[in-house]
Amino acid sequence: MESLLNTFAFLNVSQWNHALVVLVRVVLIAAAAWIALGAAQRLIRLSRERIARGMEDPEQVKRAETLGRVFRYVAAVVILVIAAMLILGELGVAVAPILGAAGVVGLAVGFGAQSLVKDYFSGFFILLENQMRQGDVVEIAGKAGLVEEITLRYVRLRDYDGNVHYVANGLITTVTNMSRGYAQSVVDIGVAYRENVDEVLGVMRETGAEMRADPVFGAKILDEIEIAGVDKWADSAVILRCRFRVRPLEQWNVRREFLRRLKNAFDARGIEIPFPHLTVYAGAARDGTAPPFRVCDAGAAAKGE
Repeated sequence: MESLLNTFAFLNVSQWNHALVVLVRVVLIAAAAWIALGAAQRLIRLSRERIARGMEDPEQVKRAETLGRVFRYVAAVVILVIAAMLILGELGVAVAPILGAAGVVGLAVGFGAQSLVKDYFSGFFILLENQMRQGDVVEIAGKAGLVEEITLRYVRLRDYDGNVHYVANGLITTVTNMSRGYAQSVVDIGVAYRENVDEVLGVMRETGAEMRADPVFGAKILDEIEIAGVDKWADSAVILRCRFRVRPLEQWNVRREFLRRLKNAFDARGIEIPFPHLTVYAGAARDGTAPPFRVCDAGAAAKGE
């Protein structure tokens, strides 16, 4: 009879009731975590949208979007960790020893994964100091491109060719941001030495004024063209420098359009855009006499003479 009772011990109603209660609690904790996660994500998104509506500066709007994304990530981690601890407690697993062991393991992992810890600390200060935001064009760790995503661990960039670069925050020592406030579109122009520099500078001013009056490019240019003047004497050209103060990320478009219009203006006025010139030295004999240098015309050169 005793063996028979042991066989049907699994039918003990009290044990089944306890297991059912634990199961119900686990399901309720998981459901509450899921609801809390959705509510936190929605609350953060609504708060970010409300704050962004009160901002007129596009740069501040981009910063709000970046911080909102990070807050959603942190909220998700916190809620999931708390839910996991509560579920383990309901299953009868002692949480305190796990936390103690996790602290020791975390310390050991921290020494072995210092670069990962460095990534998170660097990412935190990058966001805190507002060094870059989503939508900015930056150069970091030898890579340049549009910032598509910023997390506490990495920054995702997409360059002009469409390549995607993931840069760990720990590798970022210098951030060159090309999207803050305004940009300078610097243009270097080379003309032949025989050209009148003052005339060329006048053509550059006229072309810059035409772009400033243009309905499309005028909105991108914030100030009149600034002529720096003669920058240097190159091997085959006099280099003239100028620049435009433009809206962020418009420096390349303005530069390309200015070069296009200036090329047409130079062609119309006969101003030479130089090319490298080469002087050929035929050499000298040991006695110091140089052999005669034969100059052939274009027709002879074409015939191979």
